[in-house]
Amino acid sequence: MNETDDDTNAEESAGGQSDGWPVSDEAADDEPPDAADDGDDADDVTSEDDVTDDATSEDDVTDIPDVEDAEGLNTDTSSVGTSVDLDTGGVDIDRMLEDDDGDSQGLFDDLMAGEPIFRNKEVLRPSYTPHELPHRTDQINQMATILVSALRGDTPSNILIYGKTGTGKTASAKFVSQELESTSQKYDVPCEVEYINCEITDTQYRVLAQLANKFIEKNTEVVAEKLEDLRELRSAVTDGGSDTDALADSEFEDVAAIDDRIAELEEDREEMEEVPMTGWPTDRVYTKFFDAIDYHERVVVIMLDEIDKLVEKSGDDTLYNLSRMNSELENSRISIMGISNDLKFTDFLDPRVKSSLGEEEIVFPPYDANQLRDILQHRSDVAFKDDALTDDVIPLCAAFAAQEHGDARRALDLLRTAGELAERSQAETVEEQHVRQAQDKIELDRVVEVVRTLPTQSKIVLFATILLEKNGVHNINTGEVFNIYKRLCEEIDADVLTQRRVTDLISELDMLGIVNAVVVSKGRYGRTKEISLSVPIEETEHVLLSDSRLGDIENAQPFVQARFDN
Repeated sequence: MNETDDDTNAEESAGGQSDGWPVSDEAADDEPPDAADDGDDADDVTSEDDVTDDATSEDDVTDIPDVEDAEGLNTDTSSVGTSVDLDTGGVDIDRMLEDDDGDSQGLFDDLMAGEPIFRNKEVLRPSYTPHELPHRTDQINQMATILVSALRGDTPSNILIYGKTGTGKTASAKFVSQELESTSQKYDVPCEVEYINCEITDTQYRVLAQLANKFIEKNTEVVAEKLEDLRELRSAVTDGGSDTDALADSEFEDVAAIDDRIAELEEDREEMEEVPMTGWPTDRVYTKFFDAIDYHERVVVIMLDEIDKLVEKSGDDTLYNLSRMNSELENSRISIMGISNDLKFTDFLDPRVKSSLGEEEIVFPPYDANQLRDILQHRSDVAFKDDALTDDVIPLCAAFAAQEHGDARRALDLLRTAGELAERSQAETVEEQHVRQAQDKIELDRVVEVVRTLPTQSKIVLFATILLEKNGVHNINTGEVFNIYKRLCEEIDADVLTQRRVTDLISELDMLGIVNAVVVSKGRYGRTKEISLSVPIEETEHVLLSDSRLGDIENAQPFVQARFDN
């Protein structure tokens, strides 16, 4: 709190009125000391409980002014409702809760006073699928050309989509999928698209279970509609006389045939049991998925986003089974659309899976700065109110993102965060300073997330490096890190890896951009790595210490002998 705040609070304590937080009647009843005494005699006031009949005179008791007569004290009854501590000038939360009768205490009033900058912030989020995708027309047309066969009832070729993060792969694929489904409804062609994020759903069991449950849900809806139609038909035929025309126009010869069909559908619905996300044998889950997808005629496109994560975690069994299903299906057909950031992930696939999965390949190149500027301008027209951005905001966001291999997602996050920072500061426009603040915030958030998800052993190695730097060691080498790492492991009862393995972990931290490790020659003593941190020490240490798996590592910091170069 700055000095101005302290002065303000002092005035509030003496005067009983805080800016924006009026004193309640109950707060006024606390009877503060006379303002003329400046509070110096407050400790001399004898409480009523301590006063005895034979030991108290009027002169012994400090005068307490009547609240209504006290000069400077707030008596405005319109301000009742928010409590302020008269000693500190701060908000008395306990009293607020006691006084709360369900009305707002005004906490958000000041925050709501400013004009909002955003018109629709959601268009800047990765989950949003835009109606137009600038600079991706060629890739979208390629996908449409391949998938149009689904609208003719044929099986589309499998598609693999490659490209780095933020190059529009998922957004383009979802856009094409939405167009495919809406066109199928227009022409009354049974065609569906199912999306799976393999970074989350990363095992064969989970993929099959999630797909099975989606189709079971849809099949249940189909059965319910058919049962309703059949019961209406039966009612028309049997209730109030025979409707021979209704029966003649149907596929049934008599009421008994309708009843048989109703019984069959009821039995089907009972068998449509949802698959639990754990606990079943995988072959049972596969059978359930197979039966669900083949329940009626349709063409299904299964979109596997981050498909390389599935292969990395569970191998290629899922892809093998999916790519071979069409030879066994009777009513439906499936096509696979895989999306990956890794151009080489197919190198780890079985040759049979690779040949069937990669029938068509589409590559998404990175955006350049001009293309990113177009994308941001297109989204900002919808996201922000008129004249909410200064002229240099979009070019700066595009320039920052272009440095990150043309990442449109990074550019959109940067623009959204800059807008949020401007709005929080109650600025009328988003300016260059907000973009630079957003860049720093996003970079710090990235570091925090990377450090938070590190394996435990990597965290211990990183913490050892932090201890060395905090104790003034320069040109840290691998041996020094290993010595501190080993002592930390012993203190918290963790397994101690070999020095070679610790060197590998340092290399991994270097690849992640957390440390900078440079190989230097020591002449006849061989080569070593000189290591330095590339991330903020305090924030990184805080993230490491928040991990319960590291136990009491904060209290197990060994003494580090600082070594300085002469």
